[in-house]
Amino acid sequence: MCSECGGESLRWAGQCPHCQAWNTLSEFKPAAVRRGRAEEPRGLPARPVALTDVRPDAAPRRALGWGELNRVLGGGIVPGSVVLIGGEPGVGKSTLVMHLARQVASDGIVLYATGEESVQQVAMRAERLDAVHPRLLVLAENDLEAVLGSIREANPGVAIVDSIQTMTDPGLEAAAGTVSQVRECAARLLRLAKETGIPVVLVGHVTKEGSLAGPRVLEHMVDTVLYLEGDRQQEFRILRATKNRFGSTDEIGIFSMGGSGLEEVSDPSASLVSNSSLTASGTVVLAAVEGTRPLLVELQSLVAANSFAMPRRSATGIDPNRLHMIVAILEKRAGFSLEKADIFVNVAGGFRIVEPAADLGLALSIASNLREAPLPGGTVVIGELGLTGEVRRVAQLDRRLQEAARRGFTRAIIPSGGSAAGRYPGLDLLEVRNLAEAISAAFLTHTAPGVSS
Repeated sequence: MCSECGGESLRWAGQCPHCQAWNTLSEFKPAAVRRGRAEEPRGLPARPVALTDVRPDAAPRRALGWGELNRVLGGGIVPGSVVLIGGEPGVGKSTLVMHLARQVASDGIVLYATGEESVQQVAMRAERLDAVHPRLLVLAENDLEAVLGSIREANPGVAIVDSIQTMTDPGLEAAAGTVSQVRECAARLLRLAKETGIPVVLVGHVTKEGSLAGPRVLEHMVDTVLYLEGDRQQEFRILRATKNRFGSTDEIGIFSMGGSGLEEVSDPSASLVSNSSLTASGTVVLAAVEGTRPLLVELQSLVAANSFAMPRRSATGIDPNRLHMIVAILEKRAGFSLEKADIFVNVAGGFRIVEPAADLGLALSIASNLREAPLPGGTVVIGELGLTGEVRRVAQLDRRLQEAARRGFTRAIIPSGGSAAGRYPGLDLLEVRNLAEAISAAFLTHTAPGVSS
């Protein structure tokens, strides 16, 4: 079976005949016929119904106690849905689902099935997170039959399986975590969720490449795929949806990791921008948008002389290809000399920016290093750069400027023709058409930028 697409082959091959991926075929044995075991209870066969007779509000979402979780899920947990949460080891997946279980247990039963820990270990973590509740049931079991039976018997409001790679189906002659076990266990849990209407939350491990372990078909089977991102050495954790059948995949949830577990960050702009570093050269504040929420993010860069033939270009939180493009634009359109300079770029707080609206801010941050001059205080930068050096308009400019005005910023460098003046109290709008005008406006000069070596 191919671990990428789930396609089956009769013999091993170096390349999958279905998706043409290399070295992804692994051996497995088909499910054996179950003997001496009662069949899973099934309801009446489904019958087609007219779409006009279906009421979407007949099964309302279950809203959680954290607004950040509700935002990423699209408003709450949908009955009968299957949510897959992935992340690197130690990032806080089990901590997140324990907080989720405590919030659901306040008005319903939660079944927490774990195949990695004992009941005592789960109780210790729940006590540390202040999540102990009599309606939170814990089951330490990796036999899928026992887990399915407990879910049917308890009929919880939410069932949590931590993790799907530890579950084993007795009908398969394969070890836990193999392609066949992961696929079959996920399929049976999915069938249970659809038949009973019980939401199921699965916790999944990730591989060295950053993708969920197991067959790629696992992500296609579930309804929602969430990734918990963040460095274990940093405070913030980002919960991002890569697939959501019941909501948008553009929204993110921001949490902070502390001694008592995760806490939602209600005002991320205040947490992601440090006032103490805004007076240093190379520091720029950007106005990014994730879904429907504007965020003010601090971007820092460092330009250092390099005596070697190959200069380094390192980017954390920014696409490295985008950095190479901005460096080329600065050399060609603004006259800066960067062929013998190492450039390091970092987005503070472990945040990751994927939209092109950060182009102008990145260019001004590098120019600030070369001029050894910081941007004036209270300045926010918004704009996309074209290859000819023009500053292009960006989407949702009004939301970005409103957030900047709310946080007390006084100057905004924006694309020309992007917004009307006087709409944002206390915020002076500086409209620029190209990179040269942006550099002049940023450093309060009226001449073209000089060449810096």
